[in-house]
Amino acid sequence: MLDFFTIFSKGGLVLWCFQGVSDSCTGPVNALIRSVLLQERGGNNSFTHEALTLKYKLDNQFELVFVVGFQKILTLTYVDKLIDDVHRLFRDKYRTEIQQQSALSLLNGTFDFQNDFLRLLREAEESSKIRAPTTMKKFEDSEKAKKPVRSMIETRGEKPKEKAKNNKKNKGAKKEGSDGPLATSKAAPAEKSGLPVGPENGEELSKEEQIRRKREEFIQKHGRGMEKSGKSSKSDAPKEKGKKAPRVWALGGSANKEVLDYSTPTTNGAPEVAPPEDINLIRGTGPGRQLQDLDCSSSDDEGAAQNSTKPSATKGTLGGMFGMLKGLVGSKSLTREDMESVLDKMRDHLIAKNVAADIAVQLCESVANKLEGKVMGTFSTVTSTVKQALQESLVQILQPQRRVDMLRDIMDAQRHQRPYVVTFCGVNGVGKSTNLAKISFWLLENGFSVLIAACDTFRAGAVEQLRTHTRRLSALHPPENHGGRTMVQLFEKGYGKDAAGIAMEAIAFARNQGFDVVLVDTAGRMQDNAPLMTALAKLITVNTPDLVLFVGEALVGNEAVDQLVKFNRALADHSMAQTPRLIDGIVLTKFDTIDDKVGAAISMTYITSKPIVFVGTGQTYCDLRSLNAKAVVAALMKA
Repeated sequence: MLDFFTIFSKGGLVLWCFQGVSDSCTGPVNALIRSVLLQERGGNNSFTHEALTLKYKLDNQFELVFVVGFQKILTLTYVDKLIDDVHRLFRDKYRTEIQQQSALSLLNGTFDFQNDFLRLLREAEESSKIRAPTTMKKFEDSEKAKKPVRSMIETRGEKPKEKAKNNKKNKGAKKEGSDGPLATSKAAPAEKSGLPVGPENGEELSKEEQIRRKREEFIQKHGRGMEKSGKSSKSDAPKEKGKKAPRVWALGGSANKEVLDYSTPTTNGAPEVAPPEDINLIRGTGPGRQLQDLDCSSSDDEGAAQNSTKPSATKGTLGGMFGMLKGLVGSKSLTREDMESVLDKMRDHLIAKNVAADIAVQLCESVANKLEGKVMGTFSTVTSTVKQALQESLVQILQPQRRVDMLRDIMDAQRHQRPYVVTFCGVNGVGKSTNLAKISFWLLENGFSVLIAACDTFRAGAVEQLRTHTRRLSALHPPENHGGRTMVQLFEKGYGKDAAGIAMEAIAFARNQGFDVVLVDTAGRMQDNAPLMTALAKLITVNTPDLVLFVGEALVGNEAVDQLVKFNRALADHSMAQTPRLIDGIVLTKFDTIDDKVGAAISMTYITSKPIVFVGTGQTYCDLRSLNAKAVVAALMKA
């Protein structure tokens, strides 16, 4: 049972809607538009929203979207067929209204499609019932169960005995036949008569042996006939005496200009067998000929192609020119076959630029769905069209759904007289503490006071590292420059303590002392370490930070996807809250070490739909940047 089926334009005008079980389709369809269509994630034609599964199809020629929704627990096999049938019929029936492509014509148009949709739905449901898998047949219903057990035992027991007897008697006959000429003379009349030679005592042969004997007789009979015909043809052919005239090759340099006849000679109307010396010439490997490139086409096609090369040589230049102009003019709609080779090259290029393999495949599939059926622009090629669409998709992916503006959010927290809390998490060695110090310097430059909470109580030297950063930042922004106010301070309780408790105490201390921002540093942990991931989920759940930043390095490719997916999953699984807090943004470090292989930014943003808030580009406090989506895409598409 379907919940709804709706057809709307890419401009947002609903042309027709079928309401099934659900009362409204607005929420799921809006979620589909926000999360898939606007974010260029159309590589998969299905989308899950709460308890519903939505399947959609894009009509790029007429800018239409067909969406069907049904319960996630159901397995409806006819949905894909239904979407294709509805798309085909709706497009053909209302082609004139849709081709005008104006909002006024679509609003004034009457799309009475209810009866047609119900008919297509009924046909799709009936076809799925017909194609339903049949139940397994029981043993009682089989033919084997109808046979009596006694007959089955007898047939199985008799055959080996008969074969054993026949084998023994055949061996004895062979031995007797090899003893003297009498055996051969007795067997000769039987062979000439054409009757099957049976075993002794007049016993009948089995069917297999009769077939084998007849096959041997047929081969002997026809084989002798072929040998006789070969001998007669050789004997009838007149033998030439003397030495043959030397051959004249095309590049041999001989002075003899006589044209040789290489046609097959005939004797009494029958063609002769080619002499052994012409085998190399037939294969095309004889002297004076160059080796041909390997071609998988048949020999008939090769001959036809060779015969047609000369007549079409004059037409080739003219036809090629007009064919090129015809391909450039925008009169053709794109198909999957047209884009396949270009998309394969684009996918390999993205993987070479450090984009995760699965993400590269999904990106190319999304571009194919976006361009399929779309009419190409005038004087544009398939390669340029696909490349332009891929660039637009990548820019759209890097531009987040929700922009993280820390300065605005900190000022909003100041109005509520509470500190703004940021938690940093990530795997080991990606640079969490260093980039925390860079963000602290950026906040100090903007006039906000910062409290650093040393919640990495596991790694040796973690607290001392933050203490050094705090001392350096205090030297850059001393209290006397800010009216005696301490701008940066470290809150630490040593090693081996509970990180969630230290973070809670740090937030309470910042509220009492009037700090604007609390930056919580956590220990590095691998995404597969369940106890440490549980501790991180506990810290985030208990303290409810305003922003959870995942720190990842730009050097990783496929590993970035695995890290982000498992961090998000762990935060959701181990959280005690009803609505668990997940990762809100990404800090991409070591961006200055990868040159133009910036694919990790695409992989991280695509898999989580979260923005890259900061990019680390060096070792000093000033080496912190915001992400420029167009610059990253330009570096990614550079050959």
